[in-house]
Amino acid sequence: MSTDHFLTTAQGVRMPRILYGTAWKKERTAVLVEQALAAGFRGIDTACQPKHYYEPGVGEAMLASYELGLSREQIYLQSKFTPLNGQDPLQIPYDAHASLSEQVAQSFETSLKNLQTDYLDGLILHSPLPDKQQLLQVWRAMEAIVEIGGAKQLGISNCYDPAVFQFLYDAAKVKPAVIQNRFYADTGYDAELRNFCRQHKVIYQSFWTLTANPGILADSVVKKLATQYRRTSAQVFFRYLSQMDIVPLTGTTSAAHMQQDLAIFEFELTPDECKAIGELLGL
Repeated sequence: MSTDHFLTTAQGVRMPRILYGTAWKKERTAVLVEQALAAGFRGIDTACQPKHYYEPGVGEAMLASYELGLSREQIYLQSKFTPLNGQDPLQIPYDAHASLSEQVAQSFETSLKNLQTDYLDGLILHSPLPDKQQLLQVWRAMEAIVEIGGAKQLGISNCYDPAVFQFLYDAAKVKPAVIQNRFYADTGYDAELRNFCRQHKVIYQSFWTLTANPGILADSVVKKLATQYRRTSAQVFFRYLSQMDIVPLTGTTSAAHMQQDLAIFEFELTPDECKAIGELLGL
């Protein structure tokens, strides 16, 4: 990826404009992440949640990539603290009876061990806790990790209520630099939330981007642009998002699709073309 394929967050962290997601890959994680890094991905998203992620596999792939010439500093690596309600009771990666602050610290140490690194570029809260005081307790524990240099920036995922995000943003000492949400019509594509993010220089990351939007990918507007630019509908949609300063995650297991996803920076949509796609989304 060239320098044009990166952005700098409000915390001064260099982040690729497209990330490789590692959910639901289980025993294939190491092979697929190594393949993604070899293809040119420089951003990896994972989580300390054995129910859906295999973090040790990401660590294996990172080590293998170092042997091929990549350095840790060239890779943007983010992981997540997943609260108890998002964990498999039989695979909790921390002491379920510990305080919330201790759970965050233990989960973080587990992630470092799994990923064979001594820091994260991003530490994400996997979902808001229902009680605001608990939410702040977890966030303060995450801030403590930033303060000792364990993570460069913080973020939150699966946060769809603008009021909750604004509460967290206002209360935080270390402001969230990232929000990662499912990008789909059911939430109105987070229009209000993304507007707040733009105003406060928070990076919006989208997941489930293609799977949740088959109608958009099949629409004649997108298909016409795909033909015009000699690209796929997925490439056109990802490129649109990138030009809207959204960082999409892709979890493809296809080598060809990995190359296609990275190639979205080889063309640029016009403002009118972006407007036409935005209208499909009701934006």
